Amino acid sequence: MIGFRKKDGKVYAVLSGRIDSSNAPEAEAELLQGLEGVEEPVFDLEKLEYISSAGLRVLMKVRKRSGKALEMIGASQEIYEILETTGFTELFKVSKKMREISVEGCPVIGKGFYGTVYRIDEETIVKVYSSPDCLDMIRNEKKLARTALVAGVPTAISYDIVKVGDSYGSVFELLNAVTFGDMLAEQPENCEAIVKQYAEFMRLVNSQSLPQGKLRSAKEIFSGYLEAVRGLLDEALYLRLKELLMGVPEQNTLIHGDAQMKNIMIGNGEPMLIDMDTLCQGHPIFDLQSVFVTYFAFEEDDPDNSMSFLGVSNQVAEKVWRSFPGYYFATGDQVRLSQLWDKISIVGCIRFLFLIHDGSEDSSGIYSLRVKHTVERLRALSARVDDLRF
Repeated sequence: MIGFRKKDGKVYAVLSGRIDSSNAPEAEAELLQGLEGVEEPVFDLEKLEYISSAGLRVLMKVRKRSGKALEMIGASQEIYEILETTGFTELFKVSKKMREISVEGCPVIGKGFYGTVYRIDEETIVKVYSSPDCLDMIRNEKKLARTALVAGVPTAISYDIVKVGDSYGSVFELLNAVTFGDMLAEQPENCEAIVKQYAEFMRLVNSQSLPQGKLRSAKEIFSGYLEAVRGLLDEALYLRLKELLMGVPEQNTLIHGDAQMKNIMIGNGEPMLIDMDTLCQGHPIFDLQSVFVTYFAFEEDDPDNSMSFLGVSNQVAEKVWRSFPGYYFATGDQVRLSQLWDKISIVGCIRFLFLIHDGSEDSSGIYSLRVKHTVERLRALSARVDDLRF
């Protein structure tokens, strides 16, 4: 009826079978004894078949002793309805039991730092996270996606969280949708048209404003990146880069944070953002850096990267980077574009260093080469760029 387990520093009270007036006193004694000294236990309801008002009063005693809104996980639909009807969903943090799915044999349509996206069928995809301890990340990403949608940016909203083996995933309904990255890989001859659509959509994203403080500050995030890689820079270069970053004005503009083509899907002719865990707000330069990082920086010292990660040749990848600013800023002025490339590249180099800075054990030597070339580029760019504003 009552069991206990510990995981990741938390104590779980595992309820099973039925808890009603016939065994509520026994359940109360077991719970109070097993949770002695535990301030925030978690109730695991996955094996609970039924709970009566007598059983609910037992749970309420534990809550009163804790004085906090305790968490309940794994509630079946039947148990959830009982908790909702009695108002317990307002007193406890209740999550439903997740359905389990398999992605065996499902085609991979995208892969990122945090997980892999599979197509389950023609109408649905699932993003499976790499870490088994990712539920907070998934819930936060759902919250951020709703924020973007309310702000006026088309985005895919997860309608279900599922168990996939030992990990978890978010399920999205995306009827016949493909990413811009897929389109580019399948139609490299149409690179210019695809990049134009990509740039115009990102201009739409970066035209949306949020209430001040609604999301994390992009400038603060990138300042953190700079601090993380400070050891790779000489002091003069570090101070110059910090000065340039601090000079970027704070804005309430919506920023995706990893705005590469693989994170934009198009369905029924409408582009939409996916992978919202990097969402923040700030100056658009903090989004445009993604184009430099994805389509130039990773390829510079590893030309095979573009084919293995993006499915396109190195030449096509660089064409994306060189073409994007012209479409985004709607200009063919080469002098201005050269200035914009320099500014965007500085911010992109900072993020690129952050992304690779823990790769010092890379036996191929690519890490050292990337650091060398990126620092050299930062030194040259920072000497000729007055500020990062545009």
